[in-house]
Amino acid sequence: MEYVYFEGEIVPEEKAKISIKTNSFHYGTAVFEGIRAYYDKEQNKIFALFFKEHYQRLFKNMRFLNMEIEESIDELVEITKELIRKNDIKNDIYIRPIVYFSDLEIGPKLLGYNAKIAIYLYPLGDYIDINKGVKAIVSSWTRLNDNMIPPRLKVSGAYVNSALAKTEAILKGADEAIFLNKNGYVSEGSAENIFIVRDGKLITPPVSDDILEGITRWAVMEIAKDLGYEVIERSITRTELYIADEVFFCGTGAQISPVVEIDNKKIADGKPGKITKEIQKVYFDAVRGKIDKYKHWIEEI
Repeated sequence: MEYVYFEGEIVPEEKAKISIKTNSFHYGTAVFEGIRAYYDKEQNKIFALFFKEHYQRLFKNMRFLNMEIEESIDELVEITKELIRKNDIKNDIYIRPIVYFSDLEIGPKLLGYNAKIAIYLYPLGDYIDINKGVKAIVSSWTRLNDNMIPPRLKVSGAYVNSALAKTEAILKGADEAIFLNKNGYVSEGSAENIFIVRDGKLITPPVSDDILEGITRWAVMEIAKDLGYEVIERSITRTELYIADEVFFCGTGAQISPVVEIDNKKIADGKPGKITKEIQKVYFDAVRGKIDKYKHWIEEI
């Protein structure tokens, strides 16, 4: 039996149901997070990664949509830990908290409705291939911009944009899509932030180029600087992708995923790059509690 948190209670999953009349189901006005917890077999322990940071971002998104719930950030952290214990997790998992307007009413607005939260878990290994490398395309779909549905918000309705790009990529024989924004600059993947490496420097689009302000993105920047690499936040043009020494995606789901081909053009020698692999190794050791310097990222459950 799997347990979930649903509207104030930990209950068996089959009891966590919403009505087809639920307001956010119709208008895509739910906000959500993707959180990971890693199981380390050697230590027989679960490590919760950036739990508080994810819930802090969730609350910022809720404020933008005029949502309030009864639970506090600290309470949600503890509820999530209790869910992991109650489900007796012994593998890597993905955690999905989602806040939605639970009212059974019609009308696309962000006022006068009641917000509720649900949290569930499911096993998740590698969302995309983190070793062999990813084949990507530059999507024909433009990234949503800040004056439409801000990409910095994880709003469920906005992910139609991502679904269109990801589907296009798959139909063209690729694994993932890369968005350009309305100004023609590189934004991000369908559900990942992006970095390129040129002349030993890491470059990533700034938050003003219509990206999600990724928590893993921030972690990668910290690791890279600790390894002695310069990290630059600036706009990236499409052709820079093709001539980069390395390209990689990052995100809670994607983790650190090398990109080896874009638009049928190999990136460098078409293999995961040295700096990408170096950051990848540090990241995976860190999330499993093996590096003291990064233990502030995790909580042992």
